[in-house]
Amino acid sequence: MDNPLVQPDPGLFIWTIVTFLVLLTLLAKFAWRPLLQALENRQALIRKSLDDAQQAKQELERLQQESAQIIKAARVEAETIVTKSRADGERLREEMKQKARSDADAIVRNAERQIQLETARALQQIRREAVDLSVMIASKIIGRNLSKEDNESLIEEALRQIETPRH
Repeated sequence: MDNPLVQPDPGLFIWTIVTFLVLLTLLAKFAWRPLLQALENRQALIRKSLDDAQQAKQELERLQQESAQIIKAARVEAETIVTKSRADGERLREEMKQKARSDADAIVRNAERQIQLETARALQQIRREAVDLSVMIASKIIGRNLSKEDNESLIEEALRQIETPRH
């Protein structure tokens, strides 16, 4: 039962340890350091990505707050504009009503003035015709025809008598 693999051989043992140490040194120098460096780089990249994501999240929250404030300010401004527009519309409506009333009053006053003028003219015309008729009747009654100057003086005198109020 002498299996050479099972029996301890100090030379093989030393060469196995030396080979192991050389391999360990080579692996540490060429494999472990680059592997650890790659892991550290990846960890730094992940950490940077997480920091960037956190910053992006904070920036997004800030932008959302700003947009909410802008929307709120826009709503307030829109309400102000609508309120002002309604007030301006109401004021304009009142101004138009007042202008229409004053125009209507002016038209009525003008019409009343025209009516008074036309009435005065009509009355004066009626008085002249009445005087002319009176003179014509009087001249026929008297039996003589007055001269033109006499007619005019009689007309003027009759008009003065008609125009002066009697008490």
